[in-house]
Parts: sequence; structure tokens; C-alpha cells
Amino acid sequence: MHCNFASLLVAAFLALPSIAQSDEVTFDSASADIQNQLEVAIAELAELRDRIASETVPLSRELSALEAELQEVRTEYDSTVRLLDGRTLDLTNLAADIKSRNDEASYLNNLLSEFIRNFEPRLHIAEVQRYGDRIEAARIAPESSNLTPAEIYAEQIKILDLALERLEDSFGGTRFGGTAVDDDGSVLAGQFVLIGPAGVFLADDGRTGASHPDPRANSLEPSMLSFINPVDAEAAQGLVQDGAGTFPLDPTLLNARKIEETEETFLEHVQKGGPVMYPIAGMFVAAMLVSILKYFSMLFTPGASKRRIKRLGAAVLANDSETALAEARRIGGPTGRMLADGIEHMDHPKELVEEIMYESVLETKLKLQRLLPLVAIIAAAAPLMGLLGTVTGIINTFKMITVFGTGDPKTLSGGISEALITTKFGLVVAIPSLIIHAFLSRTAKGKIDGMEQAAISFTNVLAILQGKPAEEAEDQESEEMASTSAAAEESTQEDGED
Repeated sequence: MHCNFASLLVAAFLALPSIAQSDEVTFDSASADIQNQLEVAIAELAELRDRIASETVPLSRELSALEAELQEVRTEYDSTVRLLDGRTLDLTNLAADIKSRNDEASYLNNLLSEFIRNFEPRLHIAEVQRYGDRIEAARIAPESSNLTPAEIYAEQIKILDLALERLEDSFGGTRFGGTAVDDDGSVLAGQFVLIGPAGVFLADDGRTGASHPDPRANSLEPSMLSFINPVDAEAAQGLVQDGAGTFPLDPTLLNARKIEETEETFLEHVQKGGPVMYPIAGMFVAAMLVSILKYFSMLFTPGASKRRIKRLGAAVLANDSETALAEARRIGGPTGRMLADGIEHMDHPKELVEEIMYESVLETKLKLQRLLPLVAIIAAAAPLMGLLGTVTGIINTFKMITVFGTGDPKTLSGGISEALITTKFGLVVAIPSLIIHAFLSRTAKGKIDGMEQAAISFTNVLAILQGKPAEEAEDQESEEMASTSAAAEESTQEDGED
């Protein structure tokens, strides 16, 4: 309706110009025309309404049908999306499961390969002759392009069965044929009996020995070490022949015997150090001789007790030089000689007496410290000399490696161990020398400190004596006489005790 009314208005506005332009047209005729046009428009509007009304119902039905169809499509779409999500989740779970199974399979393959690699070294070398082919087949199976993963897995599983079989045999013992190398290097055929890692071997010619796990040099067969005790040989022979009996067992698996064979005397051990051992030995002898000499020299160098120094000081204060000299002779040693020199020069100025006594102290100090620096030098030089020998030995070892290679680690370790002998003995010389030097230096310092203390005490008494006024000397004479007599009595008592 709104649309038809608008059409009428438009038509009216379109008609206005024509009305304005025609002077002859009257208002009535124009009104009649507009009325006609309006009626026509109303008729068209009615017709249009009827047509719209007639078309609305089918269109509504069609719209409803389309909406219903759309709803069905949406429902089907949602169902399809849910189904797709479920299938995607299933695929994800299957992919994760497959990845997990592949990881497990890879882990098992690596684990089996690692087990095979570690299984062979654990075998007694005699068992390598027995199981070698089966182990080799399992080891090369993963590298074969002709085998399927299932076949590779089956070959590897066989080693597990073999290991379980061997474990059962090891607990109760197993006997099998093989070859071994005798002490003289000859290859012998015979029978092995293994119980765990220990084994015995009976050759076809009747010789019996312990089966050593390590092969001889340049040989793939196990070594046979003859029994030292004949009883063990008889027991091993009966065990191999009868399958039952006494098993001669070495708990160390013959390692104790190998260690015993490598033992050496002290002289042989020293000789392995090479030419550097001679100066190290010379340093040791020199350090010990000097130490012994200086120890006894200091041991027989007496010191002065405080009581004797006091008695000597009392005699000096009393101006009794004879008694003071007697006390100095009783003290003895460098301290006594120093005090005697001081008493002999009591009448001289105090400074001169100090110089005389200081000269005695310096003389004794030089005597006590003589040769001690040699011990200190030996303590410092011995490790360096040992290090020199070690470096020289290692250089020689590397020269051998350059020529012969590193095929045998025992050769390398043996060369390095021999090179370290010099360092060992250098430290053996240096450590005691360092301790002895510290002890002797401390002892010498104690002796010198005692002399200096005695000298200071004497010079102090001398300063008191030389600084007294004349009137005090007379008043104190009686006191000094009394003290001198008391000191003499004390000295007599000490001499009796000494």
C-alpha cells in the first residue's frame, strides 16, 4: 500500500508540469485527468495486491520447505562432522599406538643388540669356541637386507635362549670340548669344565690346568695354567673325566697368581726408574747423612738453665769473677764460652762486651745452621728430579707408541707406571727431608735464642753493676756477700743432684 501511494504521488508530480504548461487546460480537466490516473493507479495497486496475495502462500510454503531442507542438511552436516571428528580421533589414537609400538620395537631391538654386544665379553674365552657362531649370526642379523624384521627379531631372541641355557649350565657346571694354549705356547685339544667364571681344562694327552679367562698374546684360545699343587691336578682330572668330584677353585680367578708373577724386589723396582734414580738416591743419602750429623751436633750442644744464669748474675753483681767463671764453665757449650768471654771483659764498657758476646752468638749460629740449606735444597730438588724422570719416561713411551701403535694397552700402562717410579721416589726423598729440615731449623733456632737470652741477661746485670753509685756499692756489699753464699750453697746442691 505504501508503494502504490508513492506511485500516485509521483504520477501527480509528473502531471503538474504538463498542467502548468497548458494555458488552455482548465482545473477541472486537470482534476479529471488526475482522478482517472488515480483510479488507474488504484486499480493497478489492487491488481498488484491480489497478485502478491496469490503468490505469498506458495512462496511461504516454498520457504518453509527450504527451511526444513536446510535443517535436515544442517543435521546431516553436524552428524558428518561428529563422525569425522570420531574418525580423526581414532586415526590419531592409531597413529600414537603405532608410534608407541614402533618405539617399543626399536627399544627392544637396541636392547637386544646391546645385550648381544655385552654377552660375548662376559663369556669365558673357552665358551667363545662353543657359542661364537650363534652370537655372530645374531650380531649381523640387523645389518642383513634379506631378513624381515620378524626374522631379525627371531635371531636375536635365540641369544636370550642361549643366555638362559648358559645360566642353567653355569649353576650346575658344564663340560664341553675345545682347545687351550699351554704354558709353552702349544695348542692342546681337550675338555673344559666351567662353573661360573672358573674353569679347568684336561688335555687329550692328560695334562691338566686351570683355564684362565684371558687369552695368551696373539692367541684366540684360552690359556691353561698348570696347577702348582698336585692334589688340585688330580681333583681336576677326576672332575673332567667322571663329571663329578672336587672342583679346585681359586677365588681370585688366577689373578693372585698373575700378581705374584709380576712382583719384584726393591732393587728391581728402583732399577725400573732409569738413570734418574741415581741422583735421587744420592740426594737421599746426602740428606740422611747431614740430618744425622746435625742432629747429634745439636744434641750435644748444651743450653743454660735459668737457675744457673741467675747464680752467674749474682756472682757478677758481687763482682766475683772467679765464681762467675766457674758457673760459666759448669754451663759449658757455646753458651758457657760466650758467658766466659763476657766475664773476662767485665771491666770493659758494656757495648764492647755486647759485641764480644754477639760475635760468639753469630759463630754458634753459623755452626748450627751449617749444611741445613743443603737439606732444604734436597727437599725442593728431589720432586723436580723425579718429575724429570717421569717426563723422560713418558716421552720414551710415546716414542714406542709412535713406532708400534697402541695395540696393547698393557705396554702403555707399563711404560707410564715405570715413568712414575721416579716421581714416587722423589717424593719419598723430599717429604722426610722437608720435615727433618724444619725440625733441625727449629732446634737450631731454639739453641740460638737461648744464647741470646743468656747474653741479654748477662749484659743487663753488667749494666746494673757498671751503673751503681759508689755509696750504694758499699751498702749493698753485705747483701751481695749473703746472696753469693746462698748461691754457692745452691750450686753445691745442684752439683750433687747433677
